[in-house]
Amino acid sequence: MGQRSAYFAIVGKPNVGKSSLLNRLIGQKVAIVSKKPQTTRTRIMGVLTQGEFQLVFLDTPGLIRAKTSLGDYMVRSVTQSISGVDACLLVAEAQGKISRADEELVRRFRAEQVPALLAINKLDLLKDKSPLMEQIAAFSALYPFRAVVPVSARTGEGIEELLQELKNLTVPGGHFFPEDALTDQPERVIASELVREKLLRFLDQEVPHGVAAVTEQMKERNKTLELDVTIYCERSGHKGIIIGKGGAMLKKVGSAAREDLEKFFGCKVNLRLWVKVKEDWRQRPETLQGLGFSWKDLES
Repeated sequence: MGQRSAYFAIVGKPNVGKSSLLNRLIGQKVAIVSKKPQTTRTRIMGVLTQGEFQLVFLDTPGLIRAKTSLGDYMVRSVTQSISGVDACLLVAEAQGKISRADEELVRRFRAEQVPALLAINKLDLLKDKSPLMEQIAAFSALYPFRAVVPVSARTGEGIEELLQELKNLTVPGGHFFPEDALTDQPERVIASELVREKLLRFLDQEVPHGVAAVTEQMKERNKTLELDVTIYCERSGHKGIIIGKGGAMLKKVGSAAREDLEKFFGCKVNLRLWVKVKEDWRQRPETLQGLGFSWKDLES
């Protein structure tokens, strides 16, 4: 049969489970997940190679109305991804209504004339699955999806069926990445993101989206991975919340992050966390650049 491959952009409104679905599809955690919306800030690539098939996924931020420079960056990363792939995978929530974000994404599918699949996620949360047919009919009237597959990223239900439909959209040609590749994310970025995931999990609503994490130093010493990660926040008051009374919150974040880091890297990790204030960093393109949000990448 020969090698076949394709690039897929995973798109949808915030908090429908795009990153969870990416992790489930490739069988490895490469994208952080949270119950809070707008967890994903940049395009994250995941690679799945099964025999002659190689599926390359771009997990994108949820499509939002941009209110900050960071929001503008996130929107541009979505639109650029749609224009540069072989097909799109729209993710919607089971029993959810068609949103403005869904309609805007479909408009972009039409403009780019890109094939698209629809995955209706969080199937495990439905006690009664009968309303699914109505939801599928509504989406099918919106766009000629190549297939509509109900799935659960949490339990794995429907994932094999979705993978088969994705493979049907691959094209003949060589693979883009080695067979053992999982992501193009540098290890420093993965470390930073795993720390940010724990901040999203443990912090109050007003703080999480004003934080960023940057791995400043990463080196191996005596079979232990030494990591220094700086957490940036927008307000001095937020710094106190992140550190917590007697350093309790920072210790909680560090302990949970270290557990995931050791699973990912397969070795002992010595994680040191620092907290600094960068006021209104989400509003400043030059600060975003310094924190690793590369506008140049979106222009390529």
